[in-house]
Amino acid sequence: MSRFLSRIAAAFIWAAAASLIACGASIAADYPTRTITLVVPFPPGGGVDTLARVVAQKLSEAFRQQVVVDNRAGGGGTIGTRVVAQAAPDGYTLLLGHTGTISINPSLYVHAGLDPRKDFTPVGLIGSMPVVLLANPSFPAKTVGDFIAMAKKDPGKFNLGTSAVGTGSYMCAELFKAEAGVNVTLIPYKGTAPVMNDLLGGHVPMAFGVLPPALGNIQAGKLRAVAVASLKRSSLLPDTPTFDESGLPGFEATSWFALYAPAGLPKDVQMRINAETARVMALPDVKEKLATLGLEVATGTPEALGTFMQAETAKWAKVVKDSGAKFE
Repeated sequence: MSRFLSRIAAAFIWAAAASLIACGASIAADYPTRTITLVVPFPPGGGVDTLARVVAQKLSEAFRQQVVVDNRAGGGGTIGTRVVAQAAPDGYTLLLGHTGTISINPSLYVHAGLDPRKDFTPVGLIGSMPVVLLANPSFPAKTVGDFIAMAKKDPGKFNLGTSAVGTGSYMCAELFKAEAGVNVTLIPYKGTAPVMNDLLGGHVPMAFGVLPPALGNIQAGKLRAVAVASLKRSSLLPDTPTFDESGLPGFEATSWFALYAPAGLPKDVQMRINAETARVMALPDVKEKLATLGLEVATGTPEALGTFMQAETAKWAKVVKDSGAKFE
């Protein structure tokens, strides 16, 4: 190619690149121009759905475009998650992801068909709620140390309730067994309500669960919160110690929630959604509403979410592997 033609080709390439950059900036400046779909990979009516509807309402007001919640339940959250992974990366289809769908399911489900580290663009963290070790008030173990000592004295004797195999509370229990070096029998239930019922009735002495369904019974003295699995105490249970304080350094298992978009989302659109989400999550009425769900608001940059997701995925992949839990 002649020097003249090379210059023409170079000029054309630079012009095309400048045009694409300008186009991208224009798209970001105009975004959004139509309805945004927020996919929730669980049925309506649960805690995740309630959280999604609070976020959707506030983002609708911020963007002056409707944000609609689309419940795509099934496969432990894998169906709805795949819907978003396969959508166009234009910012009009978002996922309300959480610990299970993003960091546990890819290792748990043999045919999940997902790699969140490659299939999604992290947008921003929304918040988290701790998993709590609960006890029936009649059970003699008052602390984590008490329970560990009892379990080591009588291996295999004690039952520990959780939600279904593969859920956050179940995997937290597996992590606890490994970290504490105890042999206890996990009793997985089909949902949170059956766990709470059997715990209240004394059919299982202790159980792991997320805070909201148990909070009323804790406050009424019908259940005892032994420890929270966050690194700092919950504002809703300020007198309940963490596992870290209770002799298991660094022990953490939270149910966290974040917004994701399909891989390839333009950076400017990513940052626009992140900024608006952080702003609405900081509103006093939003924080107050979500506190009733047991969720503590926590936001940050997409990069911080990406780093956090990598660490969580590696952590839970090891727990899944060591536990032997698998779903076809």
